[in-house]
Amino acid sequence: MNTPATEELWAGDEPPRDTGRLALMLLTLTVLLSLGFNTFSLIRERGNLMAIRENQQATIQQAERVRAQLDSIAKRTLELAQQGNSGAAIIVEQLARRGVTIKPGPGPQTAPPGAQRPAAK
Repeated sequence: MNTPATEELWAGDEPPRDTGRLALMLLTLTVLLSLGFNTFSLIRERGNLMAIRENQQATIQQAERVRAQLDSIAKRTLELAQQGNSGAAIIVEQLARRGVTIKPGPGPQTAPPGAQRPAAK
């Protein structure tokens, strides 16, 4: 069904090309390019995060050593306070006022389960 307006637009012998197929190809190409770009960005970001984590490992290990030393000092101070040392008793009392509890026992104190770091992969 050709109207005069259509005949003016397509004066040549060839009928108009199928623009639906072209639109679908452009849409597919756009989606693929977008997925490729997002994948590249996520891979790059993951690499950056892994590098940051590696850089923090030395600091974390040092903090764990300091924490173990402080736990050891606190436990020895508690032992002295229990043996009757008045200076140690004052220190334990001041720590208790500030919310620091000293758990007597072997080995370093462990953090509450909610405060533990996730295992490295």
